[in-house]
Amino acid sequence: MNKILIVDASASDNRVMSGLLTKAGYDSVVAESIEAGKTEAAELPPGAVIVTAMRLPDGTARELINWLKAEDYKFPVLAIVENLNTTDAIDVMRGGGAVDIIQRLAIDKQLVETVGKYARPEHIVLTLDNQLIPRISEEWKAVEEKVSAIAATNANAIVFGECGTGKEQIARQIYQQSSREQKPLTIVEAGSAPFIGIHDPTSDRSEVYNRMKSYFAKSAGGTIIFKNVHLLSFEKQSVLLHILETEHPDVRVICTAEPELLKMVADKSFRPNLFFILRQLDIAVPSLKEATEDIPAIADFFLKQYAAKTDNGRKHLDASAVKALKLFPWPGNVRELKDIVLFAAFHAKIDTISEADIKFNLSEPSADDSLALRNPLKERDMIIEAYRRGGNWKQAAQLLGVTEKTLINLRKKYGIDSNGEIQP
Repeated sequence: MNKILIVDASASDNRVMSGLLTKAGYDSVVAESIEAGKTEAAELPPGAVIVTAMRLPDGTARELINWLKAEDYKFPVLAIVENLNTTDAIDVMRGGGAVDIIQRLAIDKQLVETVGKYARPEHIVLTLDNQLIPRISEEWKAVEEKVSAIAATNANAIVFGECGTGKEQIARQIYQQSSREQKPLTIVEAGSAPFIGIHDPTSDRSEVYNRMKSYFAKSAGGTIIFKNVHLLSFEKQSVLLHILETEHPDVRVICTAEPELLKMVADKSFRPNLFFILRQLDIAVPSLKEATEDIPAIADFFLKQYAAKTDNGRKHLDASAVKALKLFPWPGNVRELKDIVLFAAFHAKIDTISEADIKFNLSEPSADDSLALRNPLKERDMIIEAYRRGGNWKQAAQLLGVTEKTLINLRKKYGIDSNGEIQP
């Protein structure tokens, strides 16, 4: 199991990073200063990776990297960037010796997959590549149909979905099925501290404009995918709006966004005029809790990949494991399912994975998707949904946070029969 050293002064982010890495099968250790990081680094085994903040109470990432070089340690170093200017980011990548960067705002999306590029060879990390994972639900079939319909046009589009639902894969599919597929594709992380596009210091235009404009020049005739467009700063929103509204580049723009973008448009923290230019068409990606019938198929897909990469025998989920996976609320969706399934595959002693092998992260962020009964106007639908998830009324009562007797009375109140159907 690879050891990952986290050198960061933020206690809350350290907990998040440690939790993510543990779920993915890594062994993490935390240091909150350069000096503590040096002590821990001296104890690291081969195959380890170091993740460090750019600035710490007693120094900078570059100082830590220089010490590692002086001691002839060759562990790959990943730098966490946040609200930094472009010069700082380039400094730590080119001159400073970091092999890659992770945006602090996108730790949950980038950490595990970025670490997986450099942790060798003890641990197998599967990344979500460009293909769509086979799924069987009607909700997913509707997504696939929408992808084909949007790909047949040249309209800009936004792919909406919760964290970890595979929005980028869907955006790439639109590009690959479109008439622009033979022209360039550029992927831009909207939440990155600096854009990495080209800047001409002699230009009289702003640096943000030059860098963003370079993406459009690079993608002429093709497509730009703005990942997590809701993280675009107001300045970058204004520049993007200017380019699209006044220069009309021959580039299709596909964005991915979490549902909070709609709230941002309503409260004007995201420019409505830009939003409507970007959202000529849209796709809503269902969360796992909305399509629980897809969970066994997705899990099996990852188990097949894991077996192929490790040259081990393929493992399977038994009925108890499938039931446990279906009952979990999945705030991290497909990405989280992947990590938990791979952790189970790594630790299961036999080829069959049972509920006992499934380890859910207890530090999940709270979400407003609880099935606890609060709103009388929604109670009937929530009762039916709990029955669908749980498979029986005992499990439904647990999901709803009520006693079985209370649930029986509620079923009578709303006319719900023993099969979860509304009686005429």
